Amino acid sequence: MAEDQNETNPVGRDEESELSRRELLKLGASAAFAVALTGLETNALAESAQGRAPLFFTREEFALVDELTELIIPADDHSPGARATRAADYIDFRLSESLEENPKTLWRNGLKRIEELSQEMHGQPFLKSSREQRIALLTRISQNETKPVKSEELFFNELKSRTARAYYSSKIGIHTEMEYKGNTYLKEFVGYDAT
Repeated sequence: MAEDQNETNPVGRDEESELSRRELLKLGASAAFAVALTGLETNALAESAQGRAPLFFTREEFALVDELTELIIPADDHSPGARATRAADYIDFRLSESLEENPKTLWRNGLKRIEELSQEMHGQPFLKSSREQRIALLTRISQNETKPVKSEELFFNELKSRTARAYYSSKIGIHTEMEYKGNTYLKEFVGYDAT
């Protein structure tokens, strides 16, 4: 019977094949559109937040970066800190997609230097030291922030810069911390009158 339909109605068979090809094209276009809307970066960050392995860092390095970013922008009464914005996830993703080796090397060596300094200063790994000891280490490596010379000082500038970028480009940083309300109508100019 199927042979009879195909012989008498070859168009019907083509329409079924065409329809499935159309559906396939629609599905492919929908998937491409969804990726474009959400962005690969968002997808990678979501995966990392779900407990998957970091993309660039080892798990130990990632835990260290997570703590360092939170120390630089800690949670307070006004807004959540860098951890809530997943700054470490952002940094991990950006480094994983970098085609240049210099930033990757700077981060690997910088994190090793943090651990070396923690051993020198406190006799234990950074994450096992107290909050006060961690802050003392960060204070030491930030002393020459305007003119860094030592490797740990250069790393601190990179750490602080990437943390601030991750934080202040997040919803929490923009809307909660800076209280940005978007473009709003002002009844009068509230700026400085230079006359």
